[in-house]
Amino acid sequence: MTRFRIVPLSAEYAEKIRETRIDDFGHEVVEQIATGSGPCRVSLKPFVKGKDRRLLLSHSPFAVDNAFNQPGPIFISSESVEPYRDIHHFPQEIKANKTSFPLSLIGYNPDQQMLVTELVGDRDVDELISEIFENNADVEYLHARNAKACCYICRIDRVTG
Repeated sequence: MTRFRIVPLSAEYAEKIRETRIDDFGHEVVEQIATGSGPCRVSLKPFVKGKDRRLLLSHSPFAVDNAFNQPGPIFISSESVEPYRDIHHFPQEIKANKTSFPLSLIGYNPDQQMLVTELVGDRDVDELISEIFENNADVEYLHARNAKACCYICRIDRVTG
């Protein structure tokens, strides 16, 4: 089984957004009470609808601008939160709620070129991640996205060695 590492947005990045209230595209960040489950892209925990405060911003998970850049809306908690720590397992609260979090996995090479896409469906996402890495040597990392909303959830890196 291929090992992998879940990579949430960094606490430093989120703090910069909270302080400036401007995203990387120059858009003003919107603060709101959660109307959906999210999740927060730092803690990778679902939001509690009607209770948690969240920030809406535009984000691209890529380092280099190209045709696969896929910027889009994401949410982070309006308050500082602990980054996701169980990095060798996909977040259980997202994994267990296939209704709120239908998942797709998209694999990329080091040049940010898309190589593979898979809808998770009823499969176990941890097993599918390992399977994609085992069957696609050129895939360096994956993006997990909400398959309905298409929004970015987190990066998943191949662990070697």
